[in-house]
Amino acid sequence: MREKELRLALVCYGGVSLAIYMHGITKEIWRLARASRAYHDGLPAPDGSGAVYRRILEDVERETGTRLRILPDIIAGASAGGINGIFLAQAIETGQSLEPLTDLWLKNADVDRLLDPDARPGARLTKFWAAPLVWMAARRPGDTVERTVAPDTREEVRQKLSNFIRSRWFEPPFGGAGFTAMLLEAFDAMAETPCDLPLLPPGHPLDLFVTVTDFEGYPESLTLNSPAHVIETEHRLTIGFRARGAEGSRTLADPAELVFAARATASFPGAFPPFTVRELDKVLADKERAWPGRADFLARALPRHTVLGTAEDAILIDGSVLANAPFAPAIGALRSRPSRREVDRRFVYIDPKPRHRSIRLTRSGEQEPLKEGEHPPPPGFFRTIFGSLSDIPREQPIRDNLEAIESRSRRIRRMRRITDALREQIEQDVEAAVGRSLFLNRPTPARLSGWRAKAQGRAAQAAGFAYPAYGHLKLSGIVEDIADRLFRLGGDGSGMMREQYRQAVWAHIREEGIDQIREDAGGGVKSNLILFFRAHDLGFRVRRLRFLARRLTDTLEIESAAESDAVTALHDAIYDGLALYLECEASDYYGPDVTYAARAALDDPARAMAALADSRDLRTKDERTDIMLSEALWGLPKDERRLMLLAYLGFPFYDIATLPLLQGEALDEYDPVKVDRISPEDCSALRPGGADTTLKGIEFNNFGAFFSRAYRENDYLWGRLHGAERLMDIVISALPAGAQLSPETIAGYRKRAFNAILDEEEERLSLTSDLIASLRREIG
Repeated sequence: MREKELRLALVCYGGVSLAIYMHGITKEIWRLARASRAYHDGLPAPDGSGAVYRRILEDVERETGTRLRILPDIIAGASAGGINGIFLAQAIETGQSLEPLTDLWLKNADVDRLLDPDARPGARLTKFWAAPLVWMAARRPGDTVERTVAPDTREEVRQKLSNFIRSRWFEPPFGGAGFTAMLLEAFDAMAETPCDLPLLPPGHPLDLFVTVTDFEGYPESLTLNSPAHVIETEHRLTIGFRARGAEGSRTLADPAELVFAARATASFPGAFPPFTVRELDKVLADKERAWPGRADFLARALPRHTVLGTAEDAILIDGSVLANAPFAPAIGALRSRPSRREVDRRFVYIDPKPRHRSIRLTRSGEQEPLKEGEHPPPPGFFRTIFGSLSDIPREQPIRDNLEAIESRSRRIRRMRRITDALREQIEQDVEAAVGRSLFLNRPTPARLSGWRAKAQGRAAQAAGFAYPAYGHLKLSGIVEDIADRLFRLGGDGSGMMREQYRQAVWAHIREEGIDQIREDAGGGVKSNLILFFRAHDLGFRVRRLRFLARRLTDTLEIESAAESDAVTALHDAIYDGLALYLECEASDYYGPDVTYAARAALDDPARAMAALADSRDLRTKDERTDIMLSEALWGLPKDERRLMLLAYLGFPFYDIATLPLLQGEALDEYDPVKVDRISPEDCSALRPGGADTTLKGIEFNNFGAFFSRAYRENDYLWGRLHGAERLMDIVISALPAGAQLSPETIAGYRKRAFNAILDEEEERLSLTSDLIASLRREIG
């Protein structure tokens, strides 16, 4: 049976009230992940659209011989997309349900609830002079309300629009503390529901990132030639959370920290007041809630402010102001993904309103048509200002991000071609170095260690003049990793101090002569360099085991004479060994002794590096890994054992050839990355025309769904339908070439999923009964 993982890295754009539409999409992602988990764990099939997803996975395995697993393991979002990403990550990591969030979105995402109590119109005559504006927006014949809202809900929308326009001016109409409290209540509601199993396998990490804009900014030091340092103000912030996938109870973060990130990333300028730590502190105090990890979280989320003692004064606004499409942190997370089998990595970005501006000062249909020979007039005063300050930054295309993903994919394809071409020669060199007899003997831990040393020596000699370049590249990566780790443990978060840590560590390396990569008189690599690599080269050990896992996936897990239990035992040994090394990448792995030494690293880098090496104790980890691997290898037949030993012992040859190509970057996933979009423009199975023909939230500059529950029900339902359509497209596109399903089969899946969603939501969505009836007729 061929096993394959479809891994989803989600990037969720901002969209104001289109958050409800995006919630429908993320809910389908959650249901797909639940169906996949249940299918692989042999659990009962979920209900609704989840049952259809489970059926697809079963049919794919039966028809194509591919056992597919779906893992949404990287999530990045901004603004409204950030809120949905945070709640989805919480559900994935903890096994909590997203169902309570749906009810809270439909109930609470309303102007009447979001308006600050101090901003509500107090009397009929409040801002009587604003009546003409209300009439223009919602009372004149042929206005937006009359054109887009059903007759039985028009008065509701007009009344709420009137309250919104007549609320306080020159101050945000929506309440910050009320919004914070709503978010906290949503997490509490999720926690109170029966908890299911986490949706990612044990040991598989989940990364979550949300973008935030620091309104005042914080000083950042830049290193130049002259002057040596300059200070600039940085406004971009990314708040990250990583769950390491520990056995047992899995948690993402304290709810207070998740609320902090959600409220900060969605502080839409002009609508909500900026977010501050004090606002959250007050809400928690009013609810008598403790926040035990407050100091540590603020030091991580606001490092520069914390050092300066100004964390409580940081003014945070909407993350989409500067980074509406946060691909960069999601791309960065690819560096630390374990790969257990063949991986199809997808970047899936959710754009609820392609071709629709976030700020529209005029509607294109309302502009006077140009006469022959006329040219369009330049933008006016206010349109120029609003466009440059608000619209243009958040609407920038993602071409640079896509090019970065494609560049990475090209390197992967090139690396795989090189390793395939070198394989025969490397296997011959390994056999020449350690002797053919090794494949007839039991691979004991001592023998495995000895063979490995011989193979590494032969690889260094065979590389010739290429080895110093490889050695310098590897050394540079290790030193930079050490400096970064010590800085994270003992630094103050500033760019200037980060550079000081680098300089201190490099000064020690040069003082010890470790950077002089040349041969000793006996023809081998210098002994002090070897000792340094043995004590600190964590990356090489991780790369070697992941390379072995990849060879196992490409060979024995596809076709082998070995018993499946023996293959599984080797698989587990590889990943148990990886876990030993990967635990060193977490900051909480290191005790107070290492932290104390790291704080003094500028004065005594040798002691700090020694403390780091002692804490990691890579030699003991090597011995434990050798024991696990030797036992697992002995369980394989002779030919399979030879194949895996050649891969393991030959890795130094492959690493010398490929590490320079990858510019020192360790690739955990060895497959090219593909990009998919989910948006109304991409979904035509039910109703073509995109957002204009399906969504209500795009009205009133994307605030539309805040004015009517009917609007919210409409957008949420379309979010689920569009999400189901596109997710099925993505799942089916992950099948091997030549194993595709027929169009008729795919159409049948869609029909069943659409009907399942309508059956699920018909009772809850009481204000969209006409839409549901119409959709049933269209589905057939």
